[in-house]
Amino acid sequence: MKTRTAIAIDLLRQMIATPSVSRNETETADLLYAFLEQQGAAPQRLYNNVWCRSEEFDPARPTLLLNSHHDTVRPAAGYTRDPHEPAIEGDRLYGLGSNDAGASAVSLIQTFLKFRCAPLPFNLLLAITAEEECSGEHGFRATLPELGKIDMGLVGEPTKMQAAIGERGLVVLDCTAHGKSGHAARNEGVNALYIATDDIMQLRSFRFERTSKLLGPIGIAVTQIEAGTQHNVVPDTCRFVVDIRTTDAYTNEETVELLRTALQSECTPRSTRIRASALDTNHPMARAAIAGGSELFVSPTTSDMALMPFPTLKMGPGDSARSHTADEYILLSEIEEGIAGYEKFIENLVKEYGWKTLG
Repeated sequence: MKTRTAIAIDLLRQMIATPSVSRNETETADLLYAFLEQQGAAPQRLYNNVWCRSEEFDPARPTLLLNSHHDTVRPAAGYTRDPHEPAIEGDRLYGLGSNDAGASAVSLIQTFLKFRCAPLPFNLLLAITAEEECSGEHGFRATLPELGKIDMGLVGEPTKMQAAIGERGLVVLDCTAHGKSGHAARNEGVNALYIATDDIMQLRSFRFERTSKLLGPIGIAVTQIEAGTQHNVVPDTCRFVVDIRTTDAYTNEETVELLRTALQSECTPRSTRIRASALDTNHPMARAAIAGGSELFVSPTTSDMALMPFPTLKMGPGDSARSHTADEYILLSEIEEGIAGYEKFIENLVKEYGWKTLG
């Protein structure tokens, strides 16, 4: 009989061999649905998102979401091997999506299947979702209303099985300074470039009153600027882009409004949905992770945690430094460690809820 690690590796190899670039994940969704159905897990599906619930699901109990994604970015230009050939060389399994986040997905699936019928003090909800890499409309955001009440979430991403209890949010502002055109030689008009420059200097020195205990200050960086049509015309419009890394000290909407008040330029956010996440270090999930030997840290990358309006923790096998790189790979030993680490996390979380045994 195959071990659970071997089953996870086989499933991951099938996922690698099945192209699943964001917004084109139909075939991997088919694969995952069929696998879970064969295991008797009664999967459900919306678009290319697949989920299932533990047996004896009781709405009166809290619910723990186990989530990862099965979509990938496009292969990097520097690939020296077929990105969809799941080649094993020693301890390495090569292939697009192996590290980000296929290994987490198959490890969470095996963990869910182990505890699916166990008498736990909380429900388990497994959701392997799509369009994470592009923050798409038909990914986790579309699925969330179908999942019901969720009290806490474990997000599978490559973190070397260390526990990310926070990540910054993101707001991109498109700003436009409005002036009045004129002839440069006669010093006419109102120079929109100067208005934009004043605003950019204001952004460089701007300080928010509140600072997140976990995530620190909000980060602001002006990353693009465009103005003018020719050398002798005072520009009447100047456009610039601001990258804002938000925290839990303010909502994204509050952050935007504070900056709008401080600037002369018109400011329009592209989106406010990528929110900061910050988990209290005394939360049962944080304590369960520590008890399993994980260190707590703040992640520099964003994930679908940003879309989850409940306490979340991000942890998974693999190394974020390998994500989106040519010749991506995962170690087979990392998958084994991932399954063991997730199982230990569930066991420790059970203890946090006052249960000494699983049955």
